[in-house]
Amino acid sequence: MFNKKQEQLKNIVLNLPEKPGCYQYFDKEGTIIYVGKAKNLKRRVSSYFLKNQVSRKTQVLVSKIHDIQYIIVNSDEDALLLENNLIKKYKPRYNILLKDDKTYPSVCVTNEEFPRIFKTRKIIPGAGTYYGPFSHAATLNNMLELINRLYPLRRCRQAITKDHINEGKLKSCLEYHIKNCKAPCIGLQSHEEYMHDVAEVHEILKGNTRSICQKLLDKMQVLASEMKFEEAETVKKKYLLALEFCEKSEVIANYSHDIDVLSIADDEKSAYINYLHVTNGCINQAFTFEYSKRTEETPEDLLSLGIVEMRQRFKSHSKEIVIPFPINTELSDVTFTIPQRGDKKHLLDLSIANVRQYKFDKAKQAERLNPEQRTTNLLKELQQKLKLPKLPMHIECFDNSNIQGADAVAACVVFKQAKPSKKDYRKYNIKTVEGPDDYASMAEVVFRRYSPLLPPEKQAELGISHDTTDRSEHITPNLIIADGGKGQMEIIRKIVHEKLNLDIPIAGLAKDGKHKTSELLAYNNGQIVTIGIESNSPLFLFLTRIQDEVHRFAIQFHREKRSKRQISSELDNIKGIGETTKNTLLKHFKSVNRIKQASVEELSDVIGQTKAKLIKENLK
Repeated sequence: MFNKKQEQLKNIVLNLPEKPGCYQYFDKEGTIIYVGKAKNLKRRVSSYFLKNQVSRKTQVLVSKIHDIQYIIVNSDEDALLLENNLIKKYKPRYNILLKDDKTYPSVCVTNEEFPRIFKTRKIIPGAGTYYGPFSHAATLNNMLELINRLYPLRRCRQAITKDHINEGKLKSCLEYHIKNCKAPCIGLQSHEEYMHDVAEVHEILKGNTRSICQKLLDKMQVLASEMKFEEAETVKKKYLLALEFCEKSEVIANYSHDIDVLSIADDEKSAYINYLHVTNGCINQAFTFEYSKRTEETPEDLLSLGIVEMRQRFKSHSKEIVIPFPINTELSDVTFTIPQRGDKKHLLDLSIANVRQYKFDKAKQAERLNPEQRTTNLLKELQQKLKLPKLPMHIECFDNSNIQGADAVAACVVFKQAKPSKKDYRKYNIKTVEGPDDYASMAEVVFRRYSPLLPPEKQAELGISHDTTDRSEHITPNLIIADGGKGQMEIIRKIVHEKLNLDIPIAGLAKDGKHKTSELLAYNNGQIVTIGIESNSPLFLFLTRIQDEVHRFAIQFHREKRSKRQISSELDNIKGIGETTKNTLLKHFKSVNRIKQASVEELSDVIGQTKAKLIKENLK
């Protein structure tokens, strides 16, 4: 059956025409699973069936194909347009999918005798002229506010015709009395004046706000020269409103033609494409949308689809498109520009900055919605940096603490799934080392920590006794981190790899002169190398947290031991004085020194005469 299917597909491919067109792949149920375009159908479809096809996603797609159909078109541009329409119509499983499919608002200028201007999400063919859609609500609202303040056109829904006005069937409403409308319904504004205002609204909605500014300026100057100062003042206010709106726009340069600007950023699963539309040097449309990737689409293919999608969505007829790299696509009467400097390069840089920010925001949003995924991404990055065989879900880190060898201790902190597991923290009193020898102390602690992982016969062979091992329940970690440089790492390696023969990856965290985490160290072919990490990255902050935590835990244990030793040196050695009496005295007198200085009477008031005399005799 499989060979029969392969033979059938082979015959279809061999008979494909060498012309531009679209091809469709069908599964065994007859469902379209992929749509593609090609300048040469035979050559493009044949590439899917090459034996050296390395892409796993493409291999899966090919294994699902049971039939191939194609449509011939006249040009590559027609193929691109047809591909976009077929993908939107059938939504094939293995094609990229436009994730952002919601309806954005547009502005409608109705075809009525006295047109209305309003915001809408519903497009009704023949009802009027539509501008948009607008992806940024604030931009649209600012534009409508400008129009309403410059041109107080009617907002009511009543049918206004010249006949109704002449017959006196209509009445003015509240909008007229609050000066939001000039009441054309009762003849206070002529049809010619009203349509003149509507024509200028069309220009603003097309993005030609600067031409409106110039018209208002010219009109103001004419009125002033005719000594009509009150009317000139009214026009001046409108001019300043329009000018203020223009100055808030991103002005690049005065181009005589419209320009579309597109840029792309992608990752393993998604592609993000930013679109800017420039009219008269001002950006009047800006939108970033997301595609969900299904196979091994190239950035060139994705950008080509993005160009078609955006030009259709925003009804753009720009004759120039600015893009960041060459694409294998041609559109009639359209020039593709890849700028290297100047105003158009500034436009492209602006688009790239927007698409990168959008991608970053999407990632941060995904992390907030799915903290487990954030943890996984963090640990995957650490795994890649250190080339670990497994995801480091269980990390252990060691640190020593002593003062010139006195009260020497060590600590081990445990991080599970990138979070501290405090119930698994362990403290160690150094037992076999005298003097300030950090390396020997680390060797002792690491041996005691991991020797329980060995089978009983191996422990007996090494002469391990129960009092030198960590008797806590212990699981083999995915990574051991030394809070120190190469020396600490090498000590751990000798114990774990050579003496205990355990296969556990080892890394190190070194500090700079200011005692701050400065670099990550790892083994590479037996040599210790430095792994570069950005100092403000989440991974660097995570490693710094581990280092700070083990240092805090070790210092805390060292202080506890030192404090206990200082107190116990004099009170704990007095026969007949127990823990309760000692705590009562310390609570009252605050220190051993004050206990020494207290009289028998003062001590008696706290613990009784017998114990007071006993303490006084022993503390002389």
